[in-house]
Amino acid sequence: MSDKKIERKHTILVVDDEPTNLRVLKKMLEEHYLLTFAKSGEEALRIVKRDLPDLILLDVMMPNMSGFEVCKHLKSELITKPIPVIFVTALSDDVDEAKGFEAGAVDYITKPVSPSVVKARVKTHLSLVQADDLRRTRLQVIQRLGRASEYKDNETGMHVMRMSHYSKVIALAHGLSETAADNLLHAAPMHDIGKIGIPDSIMLKPGKLTDEEFAVMKTHPQIGAEILGEDDSELIALAKVVSLTHHEKYDGTGYPAGLKGEEIPIEGRIVAIADVFDALTSKRPYKEAWSVEKSLEFIRSQSGKHFDPTMVVLFEQSLDEILQIKERFHD
Repeated sequence: MSDKKIERKHTILVVDDEPTNLRVLKKMLEEHYLLTFAKSGEEALRIVKRDLPDLILLDVMMPNMSGFEVCKHLKSELITKPIPVIFVTALSDDVDEAKGFEAGAVDYITKPVSPSVVKARVKTHLSLVQADDLRRTRLQVIQRLGRASEYKDNETGMHVMRMSHYSKVIALAHGLSETAADNLLHAAPMHDIGKIGIPDSIMLKPGKLTDEEFAVMKTHPQIGAEILGEDDSELIALAKVVSLTHHEKYDGTGYPAGLKGEEIPIEGRIVAIADVFDALTSKRPYKEAWSVEKSLEFIRSQSGKHFDPTMVVLFEQSLDEILQIKERFHD
């Protein structure tokens, strides 16, 4: 049996009411892609519903239903919204292009089409599709690993949801971009992944841990970092940072590295306060839930000690939004 890697060909739907145009695009693309064809907007929508393509080349000027209308319909449906649409059209007016982008298209190719332009644009946008797919896959792996760590803990899945969303709120309040805040939202569930490597006799012990047992427990950040390893994924790299630093304390008395102040990455400082607030306000087998007021008093008392004072201020300023999240993801 051959060891040669078999790669799936991307599928492209070509939509044009002129058979000549379909033949031209077929000749350009059939060697590298699986093609399907439609001669009207209505037929295109039926094909998409039956068999989702990876990309659509769409004529604008068609009878009954224009390409603009087809694109708007595709972008209004959750399942078809992610499919990139490239308009292939004789229209070249700036107004027409603006209308197409407003409808949801990712690009324009002007007729008469150039083979090199068509191939380059198609390749570029399919590469973006692959990148999005890879990011989604990595995100799913991270989420599943986060769920796996819950089996070794007295905490619940809702704890992970709450503290992750708290982290995003604080990140945005601190001035991080929407993308950076979203990355933290998705990386934060991995903060305790290293607990998978801690013996059950320690993890599930109902009483207070001995000094020796606590020393073992304190190894979970490094274990988490080892599980996540070295990866070129920005998301996994961030999860590793969060795993390693969310138990560091602002005054340098935390673990595992005894980092102090801004030596602790901003993500670690954010997740620290989000994690502790949710732990305090949640019921556990070994404790009752603290009130929000009592928890806030404790967090204020730890400003400059456990927590970055700036994060404490931002947390309090964001309290209304945080309490809405707490209610939405209640146990």
